[in-house]
Amino acid sequence: MESFALSFASMLLALAVVIGLAFMALRLLRDRLQPRAKTGAAAASDDALRFVRALPVGAKERVVIVEHRGARWMLGVSAGGISTIAHWPAAVPAAGSALDRDAGNSADAGRS
Repeated sequence: MESFALSFASMLLALAVVIGLAFMALRLLRDRLQPRAKTGAAAASDDALRFVRALPVGAKERVVIVEHRGARWMLGVSAGGISTIAHWPAAVPAAGSALDRDAGNSADAGRS
């Protein structure tokens, strides 16, 4: 009876070691493949692509929107390759948008 208890305990110990190694390996892979979101200055210098949205338009064709360094890209993805459909540059700071509104108002005043 002692040999059964000893072999059962050794089997449980080996199983615990295997589960522990698998847990550590999966955690390492997750951290390497999916880096955590960065904030502040680190996020501005991040070169990673960020997936925004995808829309299937056929069996193997999709329209995908991705973001890189604040700029958005609309891409057509098919079995034959990837092509750029549209590109929106990174957002202009709020001061720049106020200048654009003032320029628009002065242009409207010139038409009257």
